[in-house]
Amino acid sequence: MPRHVNGSIMSSQALLSEIESAPEEIRREVWEFLKFLKSRQSLELKEQESMLPLAQTTWGPDWSSTEEDEAWKDL
Repeated sequence: MPRHVNGSIMSSQALLSEIESAPEEIRREVWEFLKFLKSRQSLELKEQESMLPLAQTTWGPDWSSTEEDEAWKDL
């Protein structure tokens, strides 16, 4: 599926073509950077998920009120 990159569309094939035409050293850097980005994204998702129980405990009483229900009923 094409993705927008700096206002233009980059397909997976275009990305692969660029990687394949790059020197070996650059391909290694791209590989390492891709692994870094994926691990960072994974950690961010885990951190977000770990905050949910805390938020529910902390704000639960406020969220479970008639005032909140009234404020959000039209959304």
